[in-house]
Amino acid sequence: MSKPVKLFEPLTIRGTTLPNRVVVSPLCMYSAVDGLAQPWHFAHLSTFARGKAGLVFTEATAVEARGRITPACLGIWNDEQAEALRPITSFIESMGCVPGMQLAHAGAKASTRPPFSAKGPIPLSEADSATDGAPWQAVAPSALPVADGWHVPAELDQAGLQEVTQAFVEAAQRAVDVGFRVLELHMAHGYLLHSFLSPLTNRRDDAYGGDIDGRMRFPLEVTRAVRAAIPDELPLFARISAIDGREGGWTMDDSVVFGERMAEAGADVIDCSSGGIGGAPRFRSDDSGKPLTANSARMPGFQVPFSRRIREEAGIKSMAVGVIIDPHQAEEILQSGGADLVALGREIMHDPFWPLHAAEALGVDPDFKMWPQQYAWAVDRRAQIKALNE
Repeated sequence: MSKPVKLFEPLTIRGTTLPNRVVVSPLCMYSAVDGLAQPWHFAHLSTFARGKAGLVFTEATAVEARGRITPACLGIWNDEQAEALRPITSFIESMGCVPGMQLAHAGAKASTRPPFSAKGPIPLSEADSATDGAPWQAVAPSALPVADGWHVPAELDQAGLQEVTQAFVEAAQRAVDVGFRVLELHMAHGYLLHSFLSPLTNRRDDAYGGDIDGRMRFPLEVTRAVRAAIPDELPLFARISAIDGREGGWTMDDSVVFGERMAEAGADVIDCSSGGIGGAPRFRSDDSGKPLTANSARMPGFQVPFSRRIREEAGIKSMAVGVIIDPHQAEEILQSGGADLVALGREIMHDPFWPLHAAEALGVDPDFKMWPQQYAWAVDRRAQIKALNE
């Protein structure tokens, strides 16, 4: 007897039920104005809901203005920004899917140009014409630039740490108020919370630096504060870089310890990415931070070993992300215990209806009942024509 298809089994976390295990990974669009969502954001995110992904995350959304990566990043540090997102959450829920928000702070990687124009930091000496935005002071655990030629961030003092924590709390409350039903804390890719974890970027000699307990302290404080500020029935995810991929950096052993502590702090799922501490995430660079070439490109599911180990050893659910392309590949990840959820990025941008096509490929929806009723007649007719031509 064949096993049930796990990709389309509902998953209940706390008081929230995801209709399937397909997740739209947070995808930066660099298309906001003063942190405000634009028509693009509605069109972009509503497409994935029509495609019936179980959980649809916004892009990394800044909890304060200085926490943006670029001047064009989405924000939720005020009520106007939050209200602009309400139509998006309402539509996602109307399609039977769950809206999620990734709360983020860029840390030392703030005040940079959008990738559509020139790359790198906005020059401190003048406003940047390509972005129509002025540079601002980045903050970090230590006054270490991301790379040569980047801004030197200001080291956060105790008052600054409390200010950032409160920004995360208020952003989380706004997100809940406008209808988001899952929150994720961005603790990966060299942004602020990851930079506290990594010994490569955290050189503090106070209680927030030093050994792993000290370096975990601030991310755990933020987690506990956010967990206490949101309803108990809402799941809390955290995206981590499971490894830095650099000598002397954060390791998979560290991630297992951190996963255990995050579970104790009230997190429900660890979203397992990697890299980015000194450059691009590992899905866009090799372990040295150099851009991928044909010889160094990552293989499908290359980060699944991280999510598998978190799931098996840290006592918390995990999500796999990174070059997950084929429905059968996604199903095997879940069936083999590699993760509880799978997140898609590039592949679901290429095919926003990937979940519906996956259901067809896996034999879950032979009568196309999962499709929006507005589209179902067209899909059924296409299938009839295909059958006649076979």
